Amino acid sequence: MTSITLRTAFEAEHARREAESRARWEAERQRQEADHAKAERLHDILAADPEFLAAKKLTLELSRYTVVLEHADFRLRVYFEEGQSNVTSADKRTATTVTAAPRKRADIETVEEALEHLAQYLADEIR
Repeated sequence: MTSITLRTAFEAEHARREAESRARWEAERQRQEADHAKAERLHDILAADPEFLAAKKLTLELSRYTVVLEHADFRLRVYFEEGQSNVTSADKRTATTVTAAPRKRADIETVEEALEHLAQYLADEIR
């Protein structure tokens, strides 16, 4: 019969918890990298046509998980988090604060869906 001690039981439990913690950390890191990659991909697609952005008086911004199309009258924003994303449209003309509250919001999963919603929201704002 193998004798187990408190020390071996403790060390085994400690190693198990450490492995679980490393696995959670790695999964979180991969998720964050995927979210950031989606934001970069969308940004690159939008930045590929600077003449269109200039003609529509839009500026393009990228932060870690967010792509923003800024206009004097409105803001279109895509935020990528935990494999999901949302697209919002905010009207700055009627806002009482610098950060206008979203008027429209859509939950999406892909960069292509984000691009489609951005086009729809932009068409609503610019006639």
